[in-house]
Amino acid sequence: MAVPIAVLDCDLLLYGRGHRTLDRFKLEDVTDEYLVSTYGFPRQFIYYLVDLLGATLSRPTQRSRAISPETQILAALGFYTSGSFQTRMGDAIGISQASMSRCVANVTEALVERASQFIHFPEDEATVQTLKDDFYGLAGMPGVLGVVDCTHVAIKAPNAEDLSYVNRKGLHSLNCLMVCDSRGVLLSAETHWPGSLPDCTVLEQAALTSQFETELHKDGWLLGDSSFLLRTWLMTPLHIPETPAEYRYNMAHSATHNVIERTFRTIRARFRCLDGSKGTLQYSPEKSSHIILACCVLHNISLQHGLDVWSSPATGHVEQPEEEYEQMESVDSEACRVRQELLLTHFS
Repeated sequence: MAVPIAVLDCDLLLYGRGHRTLDRFKLEDVTDEYLVSTYGFPRQFIYYLVDLLGATLSRPTQRSRAISPETQILAALGFYTSGSFQTRMGDAIGISQASMSRCVANVTEALVERASQFIHFPEDEATVQTLKDDFYGLAGMPGVLGVVDCTHVAIKAPNAEDLSYVNRKGLHSLNCLMVCDSRGVLLSAETHWPGSLPDCTVLEQAALTSQFETELHKDGWLLGDSSFLLRTWLMTPLHIPETPAEYRYNMAHSATHNVIERTFRTIRARFRCLDGSKGTLQYSPEKSSHIILACCVLHNISLQHGLDVWSSPATGHVEQPEEEYEQMESVDSEACRVRQELLLTHFS
């Protein structure tokens, strides 16, 4: 009786049961230029990821032909940085679509497990002061611990009834709240918020707010745009500046806050799966959130390794303009006092 070929494992047909790992692709056999053009990163960076994630990716499985950590990482990087369909990227490294899907899932979860290791605010006083000094050097805005904003990443519709992920443009998305330093290193990333939530609501409900109101940094603040409410730890621009000091404050605020917009653009340029040019992320909101966070972790690791994408030409799909928002007016008298004191002390 003929055996239907569809029920056979593609990997088994190619390599048989005798192989413990599926090493179809060797880093030593290709140039750095090829690795960067195909997977987005050079050899030494990929070796670092193998050392970092290898133990997790080598966990025992029920499959007798486990895919090596190196191949899993290449598969995931290829997907993150090209945005290509998994079948196409799987063909490039010689694994089936099902195996490609498992590789992306495994590497994504391994990176998410390490998010707090690579995305966090500095804690020691010297590093915090350096953070402030670096921001001050941009446009003369003192006391800045980070710049905060939201960005939307398109996802497939979870189901016809769930409208919580539909944003103002009628598209399904996740609204991602992020904070970065003056170099674009992410200090906080919350990637799971439904696209229907406005930025101010996301911040109100975010762990970031609890962190700043109960734990962190009483002698500094974040900078946010006018979609957020003024708080004692979050300085926003003045809606209608009238005095020279207020104009200088707004100009310094805008020049400094621009770092986060630049960071969003460069993350999308490096991780094309997020930029919309290949379509939406074809996963559930939870899995899509994890893919975004995994890309954020890789963004920080790449900056640690001197791979500054800001110096590279931006390519691909241009992010859609941010959604319009209503000007938020603060009713926090203490926050207004803090901003007024900042105006008088540093911009008058």
